[in-house]
Amino acid sequence: MPKAARLTTTAAALAAISVLTAGCAGQGGAPAADDPKADVTLSFWHGWSAPAEVKAIEENIARFEKAHPNIKVKATGNMTDAKINQALRAGGDKAPDVVSSFATDSVGAFCNSKAFADLNPFLRKSGIDKTKVFPQTLLDYTQFNGNQCTLPLLHDAYGLVYNKTAFAAAGITEPPRTWSEFAEVAEKLTKPKGDSYEQLGVMPTFHGYETTPTRLAAQWSPTYFTADGASNLAGDPAFAKMLTAQKDLVARLGGYGKLERFRSTFGDELSAEHPFHKGLVAMQIDGEWRPAMAKAAGVPFEIGTAPLPVPDDQRADYGKGYLSGTIMGISSASRKQNAAWELVRYMTTDTEAVVAFANAIHNVPSTLPALASPQLQVTPESKTFLDIARHPKSNTTPAQADGGAYQLTFQDFAYAVEKGDVPDLAAGLAKTDRQIDTDIAKAG
Repeated sequence: MPKAARLTTTAAALAAISVLTAGCAGQGGAPAADDPKADVTLSFWHGWSAPAEVKAIEENIARFEKAHPNIKVKATGNMTDAKINQALRAGGDKAPDVVSSFATDSVGAFCNSKAFADLNPFLRKSGIDKTKVFPQTLLDYTQFNGNQCTLPLLHDAYGLVYNKTAFAAAGITEPPRTWSEFAEVAEKLTKPKGDSYEQLGVMPTFHGYETTPTRLAAQWSPTYFTADGASNLAGDPAFAKMLTAQKDLVARLGGYGKLERFRSTFGDELSAEHPFHKGLVAMQIDGEWRPAMAKAAGVPFEIGTAPLPVPDDQRADYGKGYLSGTIMGISSASRKQNAAWELVRYMTTDTEAVVAFANAIHNVPSTLPALASPQLQVTPESKTFLDIARHPKSNTTPAQADGGAYQLTFQDFAYAVEKGDVPDLAAGLAKTDRQIDTDIAKAG
């Protein structure tokens, strides 16, 4: 289901995380001393709000309660990170025991502030080897500095969704695999119309929904930080190469001003008015939910999916992509942590529960057994994203003490680059590194 807008880190969410960090730093929380077999009611806050999503989470909770008759779960949906952080900071009986968040970028702050309990002791007590349950990339984005303060609860893989009918009309027989092929195909699919477009091959600007700097950078397999924790944007050539390639594509498709004017006519990303649904763009960088959304919107063309193209010199790594997803944790202030762990363990590690939830909301399962389950519903379109999720070179943005603030700093710099406001790319990247290092030092 469409989580894209909610997964995107916003300045407001990061501000809320900063408040949480300031208010909770150093808190150890209540020890896990409760009896998990005692009758108890857990407060569980999550962000799902669409009727189908809420129905799916309620069905999962019902299965859990049937297996754990002594534990009742009071679920509250449509909870933003700002609301969650405010409640955790205030504490008391009104604060949630268990939390689910769409913002993987917040993990570093959640762990660093000790707002969430470290789940490593619970995993060991339950005899769960997390490395045999979860893909390594998902473990990377759910922990920080050895503190496994969250676990994955489904995840998203990003690839290419394209209009096969438009491809056929342009004589294109297969999706592009390298960036140079991608640029050629995008240009071939573009049909200018005066100062606008009848059809655009792809919207390449960084404001184009999921065409974000981090999504594209993943195809270059970047290293965001050095071994000693310093920002590495200037040190790793991947970032300069990605920014240069993207800026060149913007120029080839008509220039920043023309593209942004066209983008301003687009409908909402999560509605039937999405430009891909309406045939205004022939290729879309997006997550596994887009094909189902497009079909639900009644598109008159055939839909294809493929991994995003890779740099020409990394052709052997074709198939990789950017991964992120939903996280789940236990409030360190909860006095019901052992009971809370039973809910977290069930929802994040029980294969039947994970598969049922993934099938219901069309996300990628977050455990290795669930990815291999014969009960997993696989369509030709979804198989692409499952393969991206399994690819050994798929990657994500690492957790940091400042949450996702460093990503916003990088994103703002990328906006300036594509507009042509950065005369010296190397110097600009170095300056951005210094800003990121300063911000992380303050957060730490």
